[in-house]
Amino acid sequence: MKMIVGLGNPGEKYLNTRHNVGFITIDEIAYGEGILFKHEKIFEADIASFFVGLEKIFLVKPTTFMNESGRAVKPLLTYFNIPLSDLVIIYDDLDMDVGRVRLRMKGSAGGHNGIKSLIHHLSTQEFNRIKVGIGHPGHGQAVVNYVLGNFLEEEKEMMNAALKTTVDAISYFSCGHSFMETMNRFN
Repeated sequence: MKMIVGLGNPGEKYLNTRHNVGFITIDEIAYGEGILFKHEKIFEADIASFFVGLEKIFLVKPTTFMNESGRAVKPLLTYFNIPLSDLVIIYDDLDMDVGRVRLRMKGSAGGHNGIKSLIHHLSTQEFNRIKVGIGHPGHGQAVVNYVLGNFLEEEKEMMNAALKTTVDAISYFSCGHSFMETMNRFN
């Protein structure tokens, strides 16, 4: 079993915001697989699943809001007995140019509260992640307003390319390749 988690905030208000890149990616994978999410109240997450061969793949969108993402992910890993090596977290990164994609097997939170929550709840910084660049706000614009804002029209093409790359990386990983192999192919 593998678990792919997209970080974001639930609700229409946040649907297409920069901070919801993880949710947007997970939704794209679910759409491609023709599957729907079911809200699992006990796990505080929307969950969908599909199979690649005999491998079950869980798609997860925590409904705890970004800053408490780990509160949803840790119990799911425990319940389904999924090792950290089979977990991938997809999230936005302010410190990367819009549309850039980076795969990493470990690292600090880098100021990202969703990742801080995961590090806290998982008790480690060593988990697979795909960071999608959303760029940094210009001088005078508050970070919170920027990340909770929508993409500009001129950013959409770059973000669509990043979304395709991220979905392709998850597909490759889901087909039985290690995350190291996936990194080597998509970084």
